[in-house]
Amino acid sequence: MTESKLFNSNTTAPRRAHPPEQSAKRYRSMDGSNSIFQKGASQDKTEMLQVVSFLENFCEELEEVIEVFAPNPFFLMSLFLIRNHIEGKTVTPTSLISAAHIPYATASRRVKEMIETGLIEQRPRTSSGKSFSLHPSEQLLDGWMQLSTRIRRLAELEFGASGKRPESTDYYFGGSYMATKSIPPLQVLGEPLKLAGGVRVLVHGDPTFMVMETLKRQFEQAIGLPIHQRAFSIDRLREEALKNAERPTSRYDIIAVDLPWIGEFVEKGVLLPLDEAVDLARLDPADFHTAGWKAAHWGGRAYGVPAQTTPELLFYRRDQFADAGLEPPATTDELLDAARALHDPQRGRYGIAWNAARGTALGHTFLTTLSDFGQPIVDLDEIAGGFDTENLHLRNYRFTIDTTVGLRAAEYLMELLKYSPPDILSMSWYERIRPFAAGRVAMAYGYTLLAPYFEGDSSSPAFGQTGFLPHPAGPGATQVAPVGGYVMGIPANLPEERRAAAAEALRVFTSPEAQKLYVQNGSRTNPRYSVGADPEVRRSSAIFEAVDAMSWRDELQFWPRPPVPEISDVIRICGEELHDMLRGIVSPATALSRAQARSDETLENKRRS
Repeated sequence: MTESKLFNSNTTAPRRAHPPEQSAKRYRSMDGSNSIFQKGASQDKTEMLQVVSFLENFCEELEEVIEVFAPNPFFLMSLFLIRNHIEGKTVTPTSLISAAHIPYATASRRVKEMIETGLIEQRPRTSSGKSFSLHPSEQLLDGWMQLSTRIRRLAELEFGASGKRPESTDYYFGGSYMATKSIPPLQVLGEPLKLAGGVRVLVHGDPTFMVMETLKRQFEQAIGLPIHQRAFSIDRLREEALKNAERPTSRYDIIAVDLPWIGEFVEKGVLLPLDEAVDLARLDPADFHTAGWKAAHWGGRAYGVPAQTTPELLFYRRDQFADAGLEPPATTDELLDAARALHDPQRGRYGIAWNAARGTALGHTFLTTLSDFGQPIVDLDEIAGGFDTENLHLRNYRFTIDTTVGLRAAEYLMELLKYSPPDILSMSWYERIRPFAAGRVAMAYGYTLLAPYFEGDSSSPAFGQTGFLPHPAGPGATQVAPVGGYVMGIPANLPEERRAAAAEALRVFTSPEAQKLYVQNGSRTNPRYSVGADPEVRRSSAIFEAVDAMSWRDELQFWPRPPVPEISDVIRICGEELHDMLRGIVSPATALSRAQARSDETLENKRRS
């Protein structure tokens, strides 16, 4: 539909255009404007909201200049609908009529005409169905998305330098080549969900889930219910999820689950099989990064929907590498050479930062470092493109820590220690990224979800100067990007009468439209191919194109942290024993021997229980 069909110059109802092709999606559009990481008004507004503001101001200017000017009421009401929808504000018939700037009775007829022609949808606000909120239909939103893009292009063509569009953007007559791949804004359900007390969600206190909290109003309008979100640190989140499973009735409708916990949570009856609550086809499984979707499975069944697929990458300062004449490292030896060359403690600059804090943090580092040298933490069968994780539920595996490859990995960590900041042994998830963002280290291992610490701060020396690589590989191994992140699942002890609505809310929270909204507000995680291909998403950060490329090359892998039930204990054990190694208390061989013995004991105890 073109803007001329939507907004005629007269004050009669617009002609009904042919309805757009219907999809399985039942949402209506919405967007948010506040970012917790990005700065500046231009970054806080979507293109649609900017165009709405421009047109509102343009109408005001016309009224000042032309005394007999009479704005089109359909146009004014559409502006009002779009703005309030983007901002997450409720529109009532009375407020929409007021926006028309014409007599009440006439405006009321115009609203009715817009409803009849499919431009406005009504949603009941009360159980009686006598009170409605008004929302732009998919038809109206599609027209506005096209109009927003065209107005910006027209302005650039007419008022840009020499009347030419900047060469840096792809353009052809009639629209952008990539426009067809653009994901529309988040959409509201045609009927509000019915969950007594609202939707209760348990999440991790990381940047992506905090974006969800920031956008709470938008999501509440989308599902028609209040959202109550609790956020915990990673260890406390696991404890609370396990404690919740012991209650007669779950306190939460949806819980976030770290990928390595899947096996443990399934074995302990924490999670409901996803296919018991939702038609998996409606989630479009093929759209998820393969590693992220496979990691949500145990015994061939899915137990969660990927909400974050955040691989751990090597962040490196492109400017410092260029100044030193260094190439981006593809191997562990090249990384050590680069760290050595860029390490200058006398000037407060260090080669690399990483997770070396005792316990869980260092344990994760050891598991991913093992993968850099080509070995998983359990004895998985090697297959094309990685290792076979399909049969982990059969529990016929053993841990592989005290091995030749394990020793190489441990010795590599000892070498990294030489080129690390003096407080490296207390650095964990956030602490390793902050010095990188501050310009004190040249490289850092880090999950993509932490990139906003330097991508969202133009004062950071790493802003615009960071490159993204999969983990450099040890001798004989191939590069991998160990996949981290969270799925969102439904607790097994959630009452049956709440499951269908909880599943629908889960679908909204993990939809492509929602994922794009997270990105627009600062998140740097993305579980879906379609979101990574969206032109607006790609413009927001080079990280998405880099991760998509890694996924197509089979470098995104979740086997480095296999979701076996004992994995949390083994991660903690490795983090404790190798911390003693890094402190110089024990040798690498002794640390590995102790970690192997404790892990074997844990495995035997679990199998006996």
